[in-house]
Amino acid sequence: MSEVAPIGSGLAGDALKGLEYVIVDVETTGGSAAGGHRITEIAALLVGTDGVVLDEWTTLVNPERPIPAFITRLTNISWEMVKDAPRFAEVADDLARFLDGRVFVAHNASFDWQVISHELTRARGTAPSGRVLCTMRLARKVVPEVPSRSLDALAYYFGIDNEARHRAYGDARVTARLFGRLMERVAEREIESWGALEELLGQRKPRRRRRGPATPSSMDVGDVPWT
Repeated sequence: MSEVAPIGSGLAGDALKGLEYVIVDVETTGGSAAGGHRITEIAALLVGTDGVVLDEWTTLVNPERPIPAFITRLTNISWEMVKDAPRFAEVADDLARFLDGRVFVAHNASFDWQVISHELTRARGTAPSGRVLCTMRLARKVVPEVPSRSLDALAYYFGIDNEARHRAYGDARVTARLFGRLMERVAEREIESWGALEELLGQRKPRRRRRGPATPSSMDVGDVPWT
């Protein structure tokens, strides 16, 4: 399974407005692919930096394993809904084509990227590659006034309604609108290139200095690159 690609992969000078972004959300049988869990629903929305949806690809998926009752209560996805849905291997090529050459964007992107990577590797024998952007990480930088970076908290802050929470399409639609608002904040900082966005996400929040003489534990030891 592939790891999350560094945000800086590709050309740092690429203009943000010249890139294509795919907002991705997945629902699973309850956890990570490493724990044997499988996808039950995928939504992928093609957007520009304004978050407006230009194209979409979404499907239920037969996970080839039972869906725990508590997951059905959370997502409203039952075995009856997915038993006749395509298995992931049947839609893998279509999904791979939809993602190809585009920036993979998700809220808590490491989870969605790892699940998709695991499933694509299982189905096609090759892991995906490309740029990955996490709206949760981006929100930490450009919406510092909101203490929680959960999707619900940020949606509430920006007045974005979600009528289908914990469904892939509903959460992807909200993430797309959130992405547009976050990119407005990015533009306000006059950040226009992929490399400049990488620098923003690599910035480390300065530590508060203790009163009194500086000690090794209280001194700022520098920035840690985002990976």
